[in-house]
Amino acid sequence: MTQTAKQVDVITTGTFEPMESSGAILNIGHTDPPIKIRQCWLEGIPAYAGFGAVDLYLGATQMLDYTSIGDGLDGADLRERGGGHVIADLIAGKPVNLRAIGQVTDCYSRASLETTITRDTINQFYLFNPRNLYQNFIVGVNGGDRPLYTYLGPLQPQLGNAVYSNPGAISPLMNDPDLQLIGIGTRIFLGGGVGYVAWEGTQHFPLQKRLPNHTPIGPAATLALIGDAKQMQARWVRGCYFKSYGPSLMIGVGVPFPVLQEEVVAHCAVQDQDLVAPVMDFSIPRRVRPSFGLVSYAQLKSGRIAIDGKTVRVAPLASIYLSRQVAAELKQWIEAGQFTLTEPVAVIPMDRSFVSQDRWGSQITLE
Repeated sequence: MTQTAKQVDVITTGTFEPMESSGAILNIGHTDPPIKIRQCWLEGIPAYAGFGAVDLYLGATQMLDYTSIGDGLDGADLRERGGGHVIADLIAGKPVNLRAIGQVTDCYSRASLETTITRDTINQFYLFNPRNLYQNFIVGVNGGDRPLYTYLGPLQPQLGNAVYSNPGAISPLMNDPDLQLIGIGTRIFLGGGVGYVAWEGTQHFPLQKRLPNHTPIGPAATLALIGDAKQMQARWVRGCYFKSYGPSLMIGVGVPFPVLQEEVVAHCAVQDQDLVAPVMDFSIPRRVRPSFGLVSYAQLKSGRIAIDGKTVRVAPLASIYLSRQVAAELKQWIEAGQFTLTEPVAVIPMDRSFVSQDRWGSQITLE
């Protein structure tokens, strides 16, 4: 470790996986006469308009509003599209139909708007993702008697398959388990452009139980990320759809770790056999599902795991190949001087507990 720490300056990590708690802020610019948008649809997909007059937020998992489809849009062709696809189209430079209804006031006299926008014909267009980069996740299986369609994709009955999400040893937060190097203000690779850690992510749960190497045994820390979508690349931001579940957004995220001490090398040397994830049964429709125990990422990446004596085939939701490509491209940026590292301006809290709504679940009987 000592010799490696002397020879290596930076270690890059990466992932390319669905990150459904993502979305884009857009400012479309003022019209003449001006409009105060209160309802808006992009390719028939609702965008939130409860900000300023022409500020919008488009969520990655927002689904098509069939009642809003205008002329020239075929609902049958769009049924498997969502906010993530529109975001990806804008990043790719494609035109997007916008339809809006305004609140008429003395300073905003326009009542409606229909136009076509691109990333070059609007002002701000940036991703603001409330929850990305899960530090570990779960393995989904289905012990029931019918297929289940989940955020991990289809799960076949009678333990017909298993799906995991995190790419394992190359995943950013697996290499900095105590978040000693990454914090608010850390510059990262986000969607093929430069992004930053904005805050702790929603459902941030660093108090998850951990192994002796400090890596968590299940979902733990998360990060909120932000970055200029106009500088992103279509290769690294792709809309996706999960059958009978809904749309999402696949994003490439890379994080560099400066080798400031030997401990950094020790954490980044973690191997797939040193990391574990819980196998959860989705056939039980509860927040806390039964577990079949823990499996290592080395077992998961072998393509087969054993559950109750049965061999179950496994597939990753993340692209392991593209995750490595993210880390490799970030390395090239750093070597070319196109990407400089930043020191965090504040730490990510590591004492957050996980709050559920179970305590509000008492039933009321009306007589």
